[in-house]
Amino acid sequence: MIDWHKIQYVLLDMDGTLLDLHFDNHFWQEVLPASYARKRGLDVVTAKAVLEPIFRRREGTLNWYCLDHWTQELNIDIATLKQEAAHLIATHSHVIEFLDALRAAGKRSVLVTNAHPKSLALKLEHTRLDDHLDVIVSAHDIGLPKEDLAFWGHLQRQHPFAAAQTLLIDDNLAVLRAARRYGITYLLAVSRPDSRRPPRDSGEFAALCDFRDILPNR
Repeated sequence: MIDWHKIQYVLLDMDGTLLDLHFDNHFWQEVLPASYARKRGLDVVTAKAVLEPIFRRREGTLNWYCLDHWTQELNIDIATLKQEAAHLIATHSHVIEFLDALRAAGKRSVLVTNAHPKSLALKLEHTRLDDHLDVIVSAHDIGLPKEDLAFWGHLQRQHPFAAAQTLLIDDNLAVLRAARRYGITYLLAVSRPDSRRPPRDSGEFAALCDFRDILPNR
């Protein structure tokens, strides 16, 4: 699937790519609505119906990923609430093996995530991914989400990479399409961002099933 001789830089999404999206899906679809319902005296079904259009209005923007925004919008301490489900934070299979193989092969690994710094810190605390990566970048530090074409120019200026020698792995098709427009050559989607849900359509992109399948030394 990948000719590693042509790749020097590996850009990696976090949620749904390196980490199982089950944690985020459970938090946003179950834990938060339950808290919102308790706070407002609603049943959970009604709370979900109220929250859905509020969430959809922010989708694809940096605020969609911003814990501070949702704390203010919903009057709930999102960062603290996430601790309730933190035991569900987990890497996908063979992720650490893959990251260590990248390092052994001399490839530069960069975590590029839309996750808010507070969410990023929580997940690093539980997974220690930072011990296996060269660079970690939050879109909140750049001020643009990865879905925005301009994000990639800012990223390249701050952390130089050759687009023709770069692989991006991401579960978000909008992000992959923005990266393709920017000129990143090698692009992989993720077939099952959430291990407890069926595979997703990867659109026009090749889909990664297991990091063991693309180890550099294979």
